[in-house]
Amino acid sequence: MAQVFGGVGHRRLLRRSSAAGALGFPFLLAGCGGRLSTLDPAGPAALGIARLWWAMLAGSSLIFAVVLTLFAVLMLRPEAGRRIPARRWIVWGGIALPLPVILAVTGTALWQGEALRAGPPALRIEAEAYMWGWRFAYPPATGLPPTEGVLHLPAGQEVEMVVTSPDVIHSFWIPRLGGKIDAIPGHANTLRLRADAPGDYGGVCAEYCGIGHVDMSFTARAHAIWPPEDLP
Repeated sequence: MAQVFGGVGHRRLLRRSSAAGALGFPFLLAGCGGRLSTLDPAGPAALGIARLWWAMLAGSSLIFAVVLTLFAVLMLRPEAGRRIPARRWIVWGGIALPLPVILAVTGTALWQGEALRAGPPALRIEAEAYMWGWRFAYPPATGLPPTEGVLHLPAGQEVEMVVTSPDVIHSFWIPRLGGKIDAIPGHANTLRLRADAPGDYGGVCAEYCGIGHVDMSFTARAHAIWPPEDLP
């Protein structure tokens, strides 16, 4: 026990922790891509969310690194901590250290929120969530019939989604294009999205809504030509 809590034990523990973190980091990065990845944005709204996430990760990592460094110093040299008054630990460790990081993250969030404010959308599409599927209706001017399970939208144009539900609360979410919005019975919520490039993007219900929730997914298909002429 004495060896574990001695100087040699501390150094060995720190080395093992660093090695484990270095080995695990590539596996963490492997989860950054995919059909439903929020860290692989394909539109301005999703890009703002991803930037905020990275800012939060950088801020929390900075705080963690400083705290871990102080922990290592105090474990290896306990006498150094005894010379610092408790009030100084509270002021510098509890206020001075996290405050700039919190302000930076808050500023990033406000900046991203303002960047999402845009002019009138190119078109409005109605998204109706029901147990357990998705129905999409388009403006009459497009000539498109309602679709089930596939949302068609123009690439490179702002689209306003009007989200409703006839039964229970669902949640509309296309991770690579933007954030979530609830589908609430008797109420219409709106969400602005834009796909930067043509392609298929995964969408899901992000609110547990019953036994069919796990299969309540859809595809958002962005078209280079609008309205599309090749619908089945």
